[in-house]
Amino acid sequence: MVPAAFTQRLFALCLSLVLAACAHSPSSRLPTGQSISLDNQRRSAVVLSALTLLETPYRYGGREPSTGFDCSGLVHYVFSQESSSPIPRRTRDQASVARRVSRAQLRPGDLVFFNTLGTPNSHVGIYIGKQQFINAPSSGGRVRIDSLDNPYFAKRFETARTFFD
Repeated sequence: MVPAAFTQRLFALCLSLVLAACAHSPSSRLPTGQSISLDNQRRSAVVLSALTLLETPYRYGGREPSTGFDCSGLVHYVFSQESSSPIPRRTRDQASVARRVSRAQLRPGDLVFFNTLGTPNSHVGIYIGKQQFINAPSSGGRVRIDSLDNPYFAKRFETARTFFD
């Protein structure tokens, strides 16, 4: 029989790993100083590409529709499909290379970042308009549309950024 204290510690460790999924995914960095820039006409293609992935299962470290996505994997996949410029894999790296825009200036295809783990930019989604964004939320979940006005996300909103000119 396994002691209860061991089971509780194992559960806490697993929960910590699941919650850290988006913030600590495998990295693919751009060389320092390199920026990504997309033509504004690609905005609708980014949104449409993301919409085709709704209901794809969440998977820690996931980066393909066949196996599932975590939040940064979803963004990485969509932008890889719609751009010849590679984007980083990790949320904090995506935030660091994208240009800041105000929340009031958000346009479809921009990225929205949240502080969900007590650290800036630990979750990311793709803005689709009307205060809505697509994201891969958590273990056991699926790619879905959420609202920036949802109390959970409103409280944790960090920044808005874009790869578009």
